[in-house]
Amino acid sequence: MADAAHDLARRLGRQAEAVCRHYLSAGRRQGHYWQVGDVRNTPGRSMFVRLRDSAKGPAGKWTDAATGEHGDLLDVIRESRGLSSFSEVVAEAEAFLHMPRSWQVAEAPVFRTNSLSRDLVTSARRLFAAAQPIPGTLVELYLRNRGITALHETGSLRFHPRCFYRPVEHGSIQPLQAMIAAVTDLRGRIMGIHRTWLAPDGSDKAAIATPRRAMGHLLEHAVRFGEADDVLAAGEGIETILSVRTALPNLPMAAALSAAHLAVIAFPPGLRRLYIVRDNDPAGDRARDSVASRAASVGIEAIVLSPALGDFNEDLRAFGVDAVRAELRCLLAPEDVSRFTMLNP
Repeated sequence: MADAAHDLARRLGRQAEAVCRHYLSAGRRQGHYWQVGDVRNTPGRSMFVRLRDSAKGPAGKWTDAATGEHGDLLDVIRESRGLSSFSEVVAEAEAFLHMPRSWQVAEAPVFRTNSLSRDLVTSARRLFAAAQPIPGTLVELYLRNRGITALHETGSLRFHPRCFYRPVEHGSIQPLQAMIAAVTDLRGRIMGIHRTWLAPDGSDKAAIATPRRAMGHLLEHAVRFGEADDVLAAGEGIETILSVRTALPNLPMAAALSAAHLAVIAFPPGLRRLYIVRDNDPAGDRARDSVASRAASVGIEAIVLSPALGDFNEDLRAFGVDAVRAELRCLLAPEDVSRFTMLNP
């Protein structure tokens, strides 16, 4: 299996630029590299994919300067398409290369751990431990400025007064105030963190090139609010999820942090209904379709919650919590209306 993966990665490397144009279309070529925001095809400039073999390494190898993540073009295919199994990645790679489909592919976890990834998880846990609870901090002010008032069960969020920000290109490291979010697995173990650097007055995110960055293992994991039993709402951003929770204060929720990660989020044992909190864009549509299909395949009912504007935080700020609650009540399963729309959590 390792030899097969190596051979596929090598074949993809021979067509590295074509792979990048197809799977990392939000980026562009810069000299001998393809530059994009991250491996999930976010616009930006922090990730570099080598397009030619060189003394520094083979074509197809990439590094994200913002997070320290690195890998090959199989990782690009996995993350950009939100794939969760090795066989799916192989099938996608073979289709791109116009190769005959493998009859049998041994299943294995796609995420290939290494010493760097383990170090990133350790660093993430240390950073979260060094931060403080959000009551009375800039994080609370920031969230309230976005119309978010449901701040119960937010132990996954913390405030760090001096979280270092490293510019992608030139510039010195800056200690800035930040919201730190714990990304956990279904057992509650911290597998990564998400940082949102904030403006000094809490009015918005900090005025820097990339005010949001993640670190550690994100695949299948999420930032969690409340403990899921038989019903869960899952979406992309923290602010989006907390906006829905402001209207539905008793509904357990999870923020996967990106459309690609929402598509492959792990389902808790015993889950019977999943509310998919959709962002109103093409990436949100793809994530919705993927996670709904996965849920249906294991007998979980999937119900989509769609905003009127771009996302539910835009709705909350534009229309107010009562309007958002009324909008959501119409989308909930009948038995969940009274259960999750009570005003007192």
